[in-house]
Amino acid sequence: MISLCMIVKDEAGSLAHTLASVQGVVGETIVVDTGSTDDTVAIAQAHGAKVYSFAWVNDFAAARNESLRHATGDWVLVLDADEVLLPATAQVLQALDRGQPLGNVAAADVLAVNLLRLELKAPQSPYTMTTRCFRRLPEISFSRPYHETVDDSVAILQAQNPRWQVVTLAEVALHHTGYDPLVVVQRGKFDRARTMMEAYLVDHPDDAYLLNKLAALYVESDQAEAALPLLDRALTQADTLDELTRYELHYHRALALASQPSEAASDYQAALAQPVPPQLKLGAWINYGSLKKAQGDFEAAVDLFQQAVEADPTLAVAHYNLGTAHRARGYLDEAIAAYCSAIDLDPHYAAAHQNLAVALFKLGQLPEALQSFRRSIALYEAIDPATAASLRQGVTKLGIPPELLAQAGLV
Repeated sequence: MISLCMIVKDEAGSLAHTLASVQGVVGETIVVDTGSTDDTVAIAQAHGAKVYSFAWVNDFAAARNESLRHATGDWVLVLDADEVLLPATAQVLQALDRGQPLGNVAAADVLAVNLLRLELKAPQSPYTMTTRCFRRLPEISFSRPYHETVDDSVAILQAQNPRWQVVTLAEVALHHTGYDPLVVVQRGKFDRARTMMEAYLVDHPDDAYLLNKLAALYVESDQAEAALPLLDRALTQADTLDELTRYELHYHRALALASQPSEAASDYQAALAQPVPPQLKLGAWINYGSLKKAQGDFEAAVDLFQQAVEADPTLAVAHYNLGTAHRARGYLDEAIAAYCSAIDLDPHYAAAHQNLAVALFKLGQLPEALQSFRRSIALYEAIDPATAASLRQGVTKLGIPPELLAQAGLV
């Protein structure tokens, strides 16, 4: 049997969707509530969950471990209330629970399963890998108050018994909405994360995993000067770290070194050399490609963006960046094809419509260019009126006959 273990607080808006995604998959649902004031508890109970109250102690690991304490299944599946389990992965986990092999690993040898999570609305690094399914054993527990994981305890068990295997599923297993920028701002996640990690590192100054996570938060908050010492400290332990942590350390260091392109390039190269799933390298390919394009190395930029497209053909920003690199080297037909691919994937991609318009205009395809200009201006008006006004003014200076601009609704 699989036990779903969750910790929640005020998740009435999304919890039902999460629980619906595991209906018929798990044998029991354990929900630990840390102080909800909305309908979270009632929703959980309506879906058959066993609900327990737990006083919040500013420690996610403690709350997670409380949920494990109530589980009775052979396997534990951990979800947050802003995640859903995809049907294909549900079938894989059910087969594992029935004793079927996972790939070429016998079920009896599987200790834990790494799940690939798609971060919905994350702009260019939309995938993360996380250990969310594991055997219910007393030795497996969560550690760290924030960015809590069972990875340390799993590694200890593997060291004690080499038979144990951790299997990584290649396909996307979870959809996650928690990194939507609007959600992050509304819930004050940045401030809470920073405070909890900084406090933990006072007593654990060499915890490379959390040094990396806090540094990433600093980078995202435009505090590169605070991030670099943490990344450098963690990288002194590089030989003892797992491949994913090494990848993230080099990737975050490259981002922090944006003003020093040569050093950043070395870290992007080190990141891309790590043997992690290709979906996790998207951020490095795209950012390194942008660096190369800024340096005028358009061929290298095209190659890097192309690798990002191959890793995830559904990522609109990868196609868009490929288009910008083709345009920079004068290959307008290839640029147009890339922009069109980006627009097919995201019809509201204002910058892609704008760049497509420019490329079409340069090729003399005026009616098509005007149509794309009009579409991009309309999209910008909804999100950035100043850019829309500037673009509209710029189009009028391209030497296009006024009557054509009027017919296209651009004057």
